[in-house]
Amino acid sequence: MRLDKINRNILSLLQSDARITNQQLAEKVSLSPSSCLNRVKKLEQAGLIGPYIGVVNLERACRSVMAIITVKLQDQSTEGFQNFLSCANDIPELVECYTVSGGFDMFLRVAAADMTRYNQIVDQLLDIIPGKVNLSSHIVLSTDKPFRGYALDSLLEE
Repeated sequence: MRLDKINRNILSLLQSDARITNQQLAEKVSLSPSSCLNRVKKLEQAGLIGPYIGVVNLERACRSVMAIITVKLQDQSTEGFQNFLSCANDIPELVECYTVSGGFDMFLRVAAADMTRYNQIVDQLLDIIPGKVNLSSHIVLSTDKPFRGYALDSLLEE
């Protein structure tokens, strides 16, 4: 899909406020509401936007333990990675998982209710990984710059 200036502007505006009305969005990008809605639907169908979610501030909502876990798998095969990922997807507290290059293979972000549950998750991860594994935990002390969206202006330059 072609991302012209208007589409890039729509993406940027929706990223900063997913609850903006179609009328407001249309005004900001200088389109009619129907034309704007058609563009948004095409962007959604192309998989460029969505799902729309509300970001919960866990620090205000509840007590929790946030941790980053790095994983080094012994089994470096595609099947080894797929087996790990299919099992990891069954852990609801595992909120993000990245396959990365460098000194470890996976970067996981976990949000657990408390340290007891966090330890259970670590044990569960160790149980699902066949063979030797190097797992390193890093408890998040503070979130100094939370994710607020991508720098679309520089990433989507023509």
